[in-house]
Amino acid sequence: LPTYLSKIGMPFRIVEQDTYSVVKRVIADGKTTCSLCSRLRRGVLYRVASELGATKIALGHHRDDILETLFLNMFYGGKLKAMPPKLISDDGKHIVIRPLAYCKEKDLETYAGLVDFPIIPCNLCGSQKNLQRQVIKEMMQLWDKKFPGRLETMFRSLQNIQLSHLADTSRYDFVNLKPQGQPFKDGDTAFDEETFEPTIEEMLTPTTEETESLSG
Repeated sequence: LPTYLSKIGMPFRIVEQDTYSVVKRVIADGKTTCSLCSRLRRGVLYRVASELGATKIALGHHRDDILETLFLNMFYGGKLKAMPPKLISDDGKHIVIRPLAYCKEKDLETYAGLVDFPIIPCNLCGSQKNLQRQVIKEMMQLWDKKFPGRLETMFRSLQNIQLSHLADTSRYDFVNLKPQGQPFKDGDTAFDEETFEPTIEEMLTPTTEETESLSG
């Protein structure tokens, strides 16, 4: 990595800190280390950002990471929560941005190969088996293969939230709802039968019958 950054003329500072020993000491064998590892590395990032006088911290999460986090929180945390493209850091001193939030993982992999980026694997994560995030990733990859366009539609839903048709009483005032006597923007359209338009990807993907006809 230092060779690559020097080659392209990019100023850099690489911070090395032994978070691995801390994680292995605190987390019992067989337990997932991701949560603690993430918090430790985030703390290091915040500290170094303050030392550098940086106001923004850019992270490399992509669209698929965000969707995976959404499902992890739904399946195991009981929360409707993902990762936003922009937020205030835990310490309140920095803005965290995710410039790749709208990019597909497979597109980033293709581009990284084309420009020959140096890839630095995380052996700590790679050494763990049966990670729930990996299970979610495989589920999404299967959906993407069987139903092209589904991931795009799911990601759009994160940008089109209808609080009146969920069930969080702290986010929507269900208690004080009263008849309006006129059309209401948060009305009962959720009970109406909806016709979902196919995505561009779905329209461009041939059906099984079309594929067999072409191959015949």
